[in-house]
Amino acid sequence: MNIRIGTRGSKLALWQAEYVKNKLEKAGHSAEIKIIETKGDKILDVAISKIGSKGVFTEEIEAQLAEGNIDIAVHSAKDMQSELPTGFELIAFTEREKVNDVLVSHKDSIDFYNKENPIVIGTSSTRRIATLKHFYPHVKTVDIRGNLQTRIRKMEEGLCDAILLAYAGVHRMNYDEKIKLELSTKEFIPAVGQGSVAIEVHKTIDQEKKDILRFALNHKQTEYCLRAERAYLKYLQGGCSIPVFGLAQLEGNSIEMEAGIISLNGKERISLKLTDEASRAEELGNLIAKQVLKKGGDKILKEIREQLSE
Repeated sequence: MNIRIGTRGSKLALWQAEYVKNKLEKAGHSAEIKIIETKGDKILDVAISKIGSKGVFTEEIEAQLAEGNIDIAVHSAKDMQSELPTGFELIAFTEREKVNDVLVSHKDSIDFYNKENPIVIGTSSTRRIATLKHFYPHVKTVDIRGNLQTRIRKMEEGLCDAILLAYAGVHRMNYDEKIKLELSTKEFIPAVGQGSVAIEVHKTIDQEKKDILRFALNHKQTEYCLRAERAYLKYLQGGCSIPVFGLAQLEGNSIEMEAGIISLNGKERISLKLTDEASRAEELGNLIAKQVLKKGGDKILKEIREQLSE
């Protein structure tokens, strides 16, 4: 069976598509890659939170799925909106890479903790900016967009001292030697889905093909965790512009999940940790969302949405 794979054209997106292609070929299927440019790839001088958080990296690819020009779309799971358009679903999640955020720099050393001589960090993530404001208010940030290679070039040209990124992308692009600091998930709880590749299909896909794809690509343990995290995100109706975070981890038949929300100025941070059976992953995500809202997350969300609409 031949599988047509749709992807963005950045080096990291192509790495993900090749990774999926190799998995399919190892399972005995042929596969081909089709590159599709998205809105998020075209608009590089505006922060993602200002473009709009729904489908900024997925809309054009989903159109190709709906038209039947491709069979699957390959995405970074963390880039997927909390609620997919009608007719689309995520049917597989690949095994998760290390989830941490990391500081990448071209400089020999980065003194992240020095309040007397604060560094400038490049990031376009509202979650990372708000987290820095909460735990390390002395650190300055500057907005930075583009693929990983473009961001590194901008950094080297003097825009900032370091970039705050997901370990997974840095590692997959072989930039490990530029990692100066791995940030703890106790403070920098990652974005929902960080480290995994998600496989999206349209409802018109043949059931036999769908079963083949799940068998070849889905990592069950990762799926449990991401179903919990995505349920949390969906309940909060969070997107790229909302600084929410969530990390679920599987221990035997149990899932432990820590999730929360942080105000844009970093002053208020709500975080909760709960455990449930793996089979109740989505219920766990919903329960944490309800409790986060009850603890004051509803007020933070309202303030964020008011600020973003100004």
